[in-house]
Amino acid sequence: MLNIRYLTMNIIETDGLTLAALKEVILHGKGIGLSTDTKKSVAACYDFLEKFSAEKIIYGINTGFGPMAQYRIDNDSLTQLQYNIIRSHSTGAGEPLPDVYVRAAMVARVGTLACARSGVHPELVDLLVEFINRGIYPMVPEHGSVGASGDLVQLAHIALALIGEGEVHYKGEWRKAADALKENGLTPFKIHIREGLSVTNGTSVMTGIGIVNTLYIRRLLYWAVAASVWMNEIAGSYDDMMSDELNGTKRHTDQRLVAEWMRTIAKGSSRLQKREIKLYDSAHANEKVFTDKIQAYYSLRCVPQVLGPVLTTLRQAEAILVDEVNSASDNPIVDPVSGNVYHGGNFHGDYIAIEMDKLKIAVTKLTMLMERQLNYLCHDRINDLLPPFLNLGVRGLNYGLQAAQFTATSTTAENQTLSSPMSIHSIPCNNDNQDVVSMGTNAALMTKTVVENAFQVTAIHFMALTQAVDCLAIANKLSPAVRRIYDDVRRLYPASAEDKPLYGAVASVRNYLHDNELDLK
Repeated sequence: MLNIRYLTMNIIETDGLTLAALKEVILHGKGIGLSTDTKKSVAACYDFLEKFSAEKIIYGINTGFGPMAQYRIDNDSLTQLQYNIIRSHSTGAGEPLPDVYVRAAMVARVGTLACARSGVHPELVDLLVEFINRGIYPMVPEHGSVGASGDLVQLAHIALALIGEGEVHYKGEWRKAADALKENGLTPFKIHIREGLSVTNGTSVMTGIGIVNTLYIRRLLYWAVAASVWMNEIAGSYDDMMSDELNGTKRHTDQRLVAEWMRTIAKGSSRLQKREIKLYDSAHANEKVFTDKIQAYYSLRCVPQVLGPVLTTLRQAEAILVDEVNSASDNPIVDPVSGNVYHGGNFHGDYIAIEMDKLKIAVTKLTMLMERQLNYLCHDRINDLLPPFLNLGVRGLNYGLQAAQFTATSTTAENQTLSSPMSIHSIPCNNDNQDVVSMGTNAALMTKTVVENAFQVTAIHFMALTQAVDCLAIANKLSPAVRRIYDDVRRLYPASAEDKPLYGAVASVRNYLHDNELDLK
């Protein structure tokens, strides 16, 4: 794998995409391009296949697909065969995927084809790159993939646009693919040997969705760490639960890292207490009842132990997804080095499916932590500090965040149900040719929903945190890092003792969290 090189005109040239480069291309709109060496390798693989395939039986070149592979295709129908797989498999249903996920899927497909093991004509890769760099997004429905032969249905919708058919989302409008191509001076791709199969066969849609999921989950995790410091400031907790000495006795790198992040965010706070000053001093030795809690509730005290495993799960998923982007994930594999074509199952998506299932559980655990912290703030008999539901108005007449908590609770419950693993729900299909499948795209889509739900719950929690600060009048005692977040949220959700519809504020705070990232790296 060669290093990423940032070129002029915001183009990332690559012979292997890192997570940092994927983030730049997918979320920040940088372009993507292939190095000269990669272009030569793709062309060489195509040239090899063109010569090698003469007078040989090779799946998907001169045979049917799937269970139809037992049928030889006449030479004068080989090109039509490739168009047929694209058109016949464009059968998706449901809402179109948002642009960011389609962009990610196309980037993942470029990563696969750039491995130069697919035997495609270089023009196909060039056109995919043009789609990415010009913001042309094929209409890709959410539903259709069983996750082995990869994402046949959704990838067929991408391929459909590449051949000038179907629809694309371009400049904020749905357009005929042919019109968008013409407007950009691009020519629809014409089949050479096996490009219909190569572009539709593989894990690129589930991988693309998965990458976007991980990028947003890392952002969400940082906010959850900040919220947890903020919570402990409001509660006036003892700070030793985030100490290096305590967390260093566990041999879990990510628990230690979360604790380190907490210490960084907490720096400068005058709300957190020192146990050695407050309780280890002999002046308190004869007290019988303590006004401050000796140990906080678990949702406040065990943050490194809860979010550390979330970070570990996220790290593993990131590594596997980056490996998948830089892998040849179709079938058969064309290998000019060994001079052979190999048939197998690199399109199978269980690596992605299992990681998405694990991420669903991890994000739901994070969501539960946010919901429990929110409950602490709303429950006056638990916190013994704040008015019920953080009500700044007249109790009984006004209701504060009582109903907002309903939304957070119900959304957390939905996440708990969605966290049931998808990867174990293999259902044979395709005349039982696909007798064990990954359901990886469904797992990735469910994780996408879990992540969105988590942002909504966290947004309500951030609103409650700002309200709690005002109830206690402690804004000037917060750590500088938390104070900046408090000020940002208050601009979106102004303090008020009167009851007002809050759905707009929930959406605004959700967008703030979703579109911004704390620098904790």
